[in-house]
Amino acid sequence: MTQIITSRRNFIKASLTASGSLSLALALPGCQSLHTSSLQKNGNWEANAWLEITTDNRLIFTLDRVEMGQGTYTGLATLVAEELDTPPDLFEVIFAPADTQYRNRDYGLQLTGGSNSLSTSWQVLRETGALAKVMLLNAASEVFQAPLEQLAFDNKYVVHTESSKKISFGELASLASKQSIPSQIPLKNKADFKYIGKSSQRLDSNLKVTGKANYGIDTEIEGTRYAVVARAPAYGSSLKQHNGAALVGSNGVESVIEIQSGLAIIASSYWQARKAQQKLELEWSDSPNIANTVEEVFSLYRKAAKEDEGDSKRSEGDVDAAFKNPVKVVASEYTTPFLAHATMEPMNCTAHVQKDRVDIWTSTQAPDVAAVAVAKVTDVALSEVYIHNQFIGGGFGRRLSQDFVAEAAEISAKAGGIIKLVWSREEDTQHDLYRPATLHKISAALDINGRPTAWDHQIISPNIMDWYVWDASPAMFPWSPKFMYSTLGKVGLLTAGSPVTPADTSAYEGADDIPYAFPSIEVRHTKADAGIPVTYWRSVGHSHTAFAIESMISELAEQAGMDELQFRQELLADSPRTLGVLNKVAEIGKWGRNSDDNVFQGIAVHKSFGSYAAELVELKIENNEIKLLKVFCVIDCGLVVNPDIVRMQMESCIIFGATAALYGEITLKDGKVQQSNFHDYPIMRMNQTPEIEVFIMESEDAPTGVGEPGLPPLAPAIASALYKATNKRFKDMPFKLG
Repeated sequence: MTQIITSRRNFIKASLTASGSLSLALALPGCQSLHTSSLQKNGNWEANAWLEITTDNRLIFTLDRVEMGQGTYTGLATLVAEELDTPPDLFEVIFAPADTQYRNRDYGLQLTGGSNSLSTSWQVLRETGALAKVMLLNAASEVFQAPLEQLAFDNKYVVHTESSKKISFGELASLASKQSIPSQIPLKNKADFKYIGKSSQRLDSNLKVTGKANYGIDTEIEGTRYAVVARAPAYGSSLKQHNGAALVGSNGVESVIEIQSGLAIIASSYWQARKAQQKLELEWSDSPNIANTVEEVFSLYRKAAKEDEGDSKRSEGDVDAAFKNPVKVVASEYTTPFLAHATMEPMNCTAHVQKDRVDIWTSTQAPDVAAVAVAKVTDVALSEVYIHNQFIGGGFGRRLSQDFVAEAAEISAKAGGIIKLVWSREEDTQHDLYRPATLHKISAALDINGRPTAWDHQIISPNIMDWYVWDASPAMFPWSPKFMYSTLGKVGLLTAGSPVTPADTSAYEGADDIPYAFPSIEVRHTKADAGIPVTYWRSVGHSHTAFAIESMISELAEQAGMDELQFRQELLADSPRTLGVLNKVAEIGKWGRNSDDNVFQGIAVHKSFGSYAAELVELKIENNEIKLLKVFCVIDCGLVVNPDIVRMQMESCIIFGATAALYGEITLKDGKVQQSNFHDYPIMRMNQTPEIEVFIMESEDAPTGVGEPGLPPLAPAIASALYKATNKRFKDMPFKLG
């Protein structure tokens, strides 16, 4: 048995609720967050995971991470179930409200992102189940007057094995809550796991198949009125004049009001509001502080690169000396475009602003940040904002930002009553907050054998935190008065990288910790912002750094006259887990196999979110189109809780990444986004999807991320294969044959 030792005071608070149910809350030193009343010396705050056992024998697990398809609903419940020796499907899962006790300890905010739900919950949720087990067994021992060795668990019952008598958890709840708290709590060894590591059915499958799962867009409350918003065509423009007043009173239109982001139309049905929007005549101001075209964006980036070498993020050896007298220098530029999130469920929110309370029904990745967004646009105190979170029909980072929640709250505050705001697909595409466009400039100095002696990598891009900090900082300090929100945003920018505000690594993550053994390394970030709103996008910085790095590695392998797999293997000798997934994918994908049907292979490897992923692709050019045939994926994500969910996430990452590599691109004209729907911002369709084979490495390490690591290696693997097919290096995404 594994045992965790901690003080009684820090370990648990156990109380008997008014209904007589047993309520458990862990408060372990290893699960701190910045936002509870218990500030630790290191600046972090304790976070809590909750389990409730009711007198009518219900097991209620409060999920403090959102479910947006990535499997937290099942995965996190399984951790508690394992230690409680109870099948996961006997638990009821509810979504946590916005509350400081549910903060993500890695971020100091109650948000789901960065593929860390499992890794941050691995210890504390198992201990939640283990503690409940100990307390229930001790209570049952009193009831049966029997030693613990004669007791066993069976589907929410404790059984006395000698007499076959049993008693339910619910019947034991009151007595269990009064048990003394042990100083040592046993955790199972891996060999004893019943549910962890097994491919059990997802707990949310039945809800989704039967239509019982409620998404934000499903919210329907009696008395609801519906709203749509006409927003500025270019970011930063303001509304000068409109004919909204002429629409009021006809065809169900109740009112037309100006809000911060544009003009809201409120009607008795969504369709009436949408039809009325088509009759609007609007005049907008110019937006002088935004790039007019994507070409202007990259011109800005190149100018910034010349004027500012950037902040050093990794510096080893003597790069300058290596570049003074090299045998050869290879230099390349790589670009990635702005990308939309294109979630299946478009942005939506239902808001009810009252005098002293606000209720919000939505699908958000960050409930506490959503509450701040509401407080900003209403007169209600932050403590009286209640977020009722729902299932999420796709997040990918988009629902970390709360513009859609703020809009609904502002409309409700001004128009009164319950307002349901729904964005159209076109609005969702043209008013997204995008994955930043990036420019990578990489140079390598080579020796006489073509081996790199120095690696110099300059990344030019905006900082995501510059955009996100204005809502995030107030959420980190929920006791602050509203007049300080703007100040807190500025403080957040000024203190980035300190214990107060984590460093914004979104531009260069994956580049500052490359595993390749170069004698000299220099990685720099030059900040350049074209005024296009940006936010987090699936795999964040890794989505572009992996493409640039691995593509450059393929180029350098050719310069050395080596097979690119062999070249990587040589440089990864000191990185066993990276090398392990690379070798495995080469094995299962039969790297280098001869093909008589013009099928070409590409390969890449990358570490992100604590996990190691390698991918090998096979493709062909057919009718002047890129046809992706097969993707082999190997993932090392530590100990696996549910192999099926891991495979699902790798498949999802591959399809998402292939979409970006082959089709994804947001372009601008006069500062306006040109794409609007799936006809001009296409998503990979079923008939375009490659065959996918996923291999999961065995590991004894604690779990790491799976929601994003399968994405970064895909684009460079495709680019590698395309070079073999066309003899052309593809250095700009998306990949176009010409």
